[in-house]
Amino acid sequence: MIDKSVRWPGGARIAVMLTFDFDAETLWLSRDPANARRPGTLSQGTYGAKVGVPKILELLRDEEVRGTFFVPGWTAEHHAGRAEMIVAGGHEVAHHSYSHAWIDPDFPEKEVEEMEKGLEALKRVLGVVPRGYRSPAGESSDNMLNLLQKHNFLYDSSLLDDVVPYRLTLPGGGSGPVELPWHWSTDDAPHALFSIKSPRPIFPNSHLLEIFQDEFREIHRWGGLFNLVMHPQIIGRPSRIALLREMIGWIKGFPDVWFATGTEVAEAWIAAHDAA
Repeated sequence: MIDKSVRWPGGARIAVMLTFDFDAETLWLSRDPANARRPGTLSQGTYGAKVGVPKILELLRDEEVRGTFFVPGWTAEHHAGRAEMIVAGGHEVAHHSYSHAWIDPDFPEKEVEEMEKGLEALKRVLGVVPRGYRSPAGESSDNMLNLLQKHNFLYDSSLLDDVVPYRLTLPGGGSGPVELPWHWSTDDAPHALFSIKSPRPIFPNSHLLEIFQDEFREIHRWGGLFNLVMHPQIIGRPSRIALLREMIGWIKGFPDVWFATGTEVAEAWIAAHDAA
């Protein structure tokens, strides 16, 4: 049954967000600082910038859809040319910390540093004041919710507790940004990210496609938000670019689908729900 409270522009049943966490080398540096001395490990992240981002942008241009790129400040600084390509392509750049450090509620001062350094880097390098935020690894805290409100974020996309957007409640009880939920099942990393220090199977693309399509099909039936989370160093591999192209084409075969950026989804939800 469709959730009648979900109202998207044009009468769409489902909003589709194509999101890309452009972590580059920060994904590996944040896991283990010693990786700074391991060029082989870091080269996985480098691939995302060197090859993945241009191929993703080419695909989005061909399909005439816009994406939301969650970019750490460090990535903007060290891969400025690629980050500028994202902006020039008309896509949204959102905040994804400074160094991809995972949030630890025991160290709120680190959260402030990651937030403020990330904001400064995106503004200085790209001229962007982001309206959305996604935390590394889906971690959050009461302090982070307050930081999002303090810095006037329109939306957050860090939590996994629904298939429709909702308004966050701040620790003090007030209203916070709009939450745009996601889930690990529609994230490419659990299925295809490999680390030599914690090896696990790399599943075939058919595995990813089946999970992504099954989840989309049911959210389309329910009504809601399909928030596809991808990483240029993973989805940017040749066969997975083909997978994403197939997935987008398959989604376009459904009626009443709205492709949108995070800001567009949050603004549409606010327009439909806050007024009511």
